[in-house]
Amino acid sequence: MTMESQRSTAPLTHIAEPPGVAPGTGYTQVVSGTGRLVAVSGQVAFDEERRLVGEGDPKAQARQVFENLRRCLAAAGADFSQVVKLTYFVTDVAYLPAIREVRDEALGELPPPASSAVQVAALFLPEVLMEVEAFAVVPE
Repeated sequence: MTMESQRSTAPLTHIAEPPGVAPGTGYTQVVSGTGRLVAVSGQVAFDEERRLVGEGDPKAQARQVFENLRRCLAAAGADFSQVVKLTYFVTDVAYLPAIREVRDEALGELPPPASSAVQVAALFLPEVLMEVEAFAVVPE
């Protein structure tokens, strides 16, 4: 395993290339750590008044989604550096580049977490283009 394929952001360990597994692009194959688990429910592009932000605009919706994730993580004493897994539910996989761009802005220089992306037929409102859930491990 090369130094590039395994990095540690205490207390997390990121393994991008486990032996025998194809490397991922834009995500880490395995993230592990010890501490308190924080699970954040799927967030959509609602502002604090439950108004949809960015109708028809995947990038604007992604920005609001990641802001909501940031606020939820902060409420639990966590931040993006402790996120071990993101799951994306999108109504069109064509939105993934915009989501990844916003995710990269939110993460900065941090290694990307483990991730899954699923295209769904619909979310609970037709105007909602995506929902993103997060799991974090926070040191005790």
